[in-house]
Amino acid sequence: MHLTSERILLRPLKSTDASPFFTYRSDAQTNQYQGWIPDTIEEAEAFIGRLAHEINVPDTWFQFAIINKASNTLMGDAGIHFIDNHQVELGCTLDKRHQRKGYASEALRTIIHYLFKELKKHRITTSIDPANKSSIQLVERLGFRKEAHFVESLLINGKWCDDVVYSILQREWK
Repeated sequence: MHLTSERILLRPLKSTDASPFFTYRSDAQTNQYQGWIPDTIEEAEAFIGRLAHEINVPDTWFQFAIINKASNTLMGDAGIHFIDNHQVELGCTLDKRHQRKGYASEALRTIIHYLFKELKKHRITTSIDPANKSSIQLVERLGFRKEAHFVESLLINGKWCDDVVYSILQREWK
């Protein structure tokens, strides 16, 4: 499964991506709002090894590698949790060297289009730490609306964190 846009290629994350994946995913400061930060390359390899190999399988996570077409380098990843046959949850992590250049918007727009137009999904959600203003602005630009704010609902790294949920319906996607 490959998707393309003007500047990026989206393909399944694979074991050979483990080293660059670990490099940007283990950056605790950049990924301060992530629920998982690997401590070792072995943890990154194990994460990749547990991912679904097929897209659109209910109750699985499928992870796209976000590849810069010009340089053929891994810039980040986007995960899709196939909750059931109609709904998915979406998340994205981008290497700090590639942030604020429109790559996350481009990747997510491409994935959302595929989920709604090709896979005929009804609803896409995303879960964000309310302090993560950049991600909130990103999903709002993409047309998502805030549906819920859960107070101290997630225990992440020994700390209770709030969680906001944004979503968009297929009929709302332009």
